Amino acid sequence: MRHQFVRRFVALAAALSVSLSLAGSATGQATSPYVAPQHTTGWPGMGTGDDQGAAEASLELGPELERDRSPVWMLADQRRLDKALAALQPQKRGVVDAYVLVVGLDSDPIFGREAREAGRVLSRRYTAVGHTIVLAGTDGSGPSDLPNGTPRAFALTLARIAELMDRNEDVLVLYTAGHGLPVGLAYHDGDEGFGIISPARMARMFDELGIRNRLLILSVCYSGVFVPMLASETTALLTAASADRTSFGCAADRDWTFFGDAMINHALRQPVPLAKAGDDARTLIAQWEKQGHVTPSQPQTSIGSGVSKWLAPLEARMPKTATPMVGRPAVSILNDLEQ
Repeated sequence: MRHQFVRRFVALAAALSVSLSLAGSATGQATSPYVAPQHTTGWPGMGTGDDQGAAEASLELGPELERDRSPVWMLADQRRLDKALAALQPQKRGVVDAYVLVVGLDSDPIFGREAREAGRVLSRRYTAVGHTIVLAGTDGSGPSDLPNGTPRAFALTLARIAELMDRNEDVLVLYTAGHGLPVGLAYHDGDEGFGIISPARMARMFDELGIRNRLLILSVCYSGVFVPMLASETTALLTAASADRTSFGCAADRDWTFFGDAMINHALRQPVPLAKAGDDARTLIAQWEKQGHVTPSQPQTSIGSGVSKWLAPLEARMPKTATPMVGRPAVSILNDLEQ
């Protein structure tokens, strides 16, 4: 899958190089005081179709491709996003507020279902009503009524949250559901949407927006690749796998991935500290993987030394009772395979 993404973006770069060159020469004589952005190179690192290293360097920049989208769909999706962003409420002065952002980056319905329930669980756990937004495709029952989980929508939502939050006091709680590659999160919406959110791209967005207090839960394969770039004193980071391992359970007709079920549907429903929830989820995943005779995914946890400053107030307000689990258990896929 990794090389398929690389080849797609390399081919796109080759097609664009000619048109960008022509456009640059046509606009070079402008006399207006305003100087439009100039095309001085092709897509960075993508000048040839056989340079694998250069292509992957360009993927690190976070490219996104929308292909043959219906204009009607695009307008409707923009309106859904505008409505969702407008519904986000400002923070409360003197209170550590959590802003919950859940992104389903793939059109397989499992990720739409997981994203929706993750939004409900995290919003309740961190008392984030009015501060929660879910971006996701279909849950399998029909066209999505939510803004689509695109890299663009993700970036715009981060920017809006940064405007509303007190960045010295409040916290971003991010959950991502979808497929992953060794270069980062993979956006893949049917035959129309493709993209990458790399660790470097995500880190730059956080730095530009000043979002330092972060709880990041990444439910994708290879998500350990984000740890070196995003770990910090004020960041709690939990990933579904190490940098060189896949995670499991992402069949389109399921309700949960292994990590989503263990972390969201089991551990974070309980009124227990974050570190214990992470330990409980890893233990459960290890049991399931042993039962399935698969290579362990090795979920990663990094909790910075300064996290307690914002986490303690949030956990002090957590509901004292658990909520019931929903959907088919992720481990049931192993039983189905044995039949």
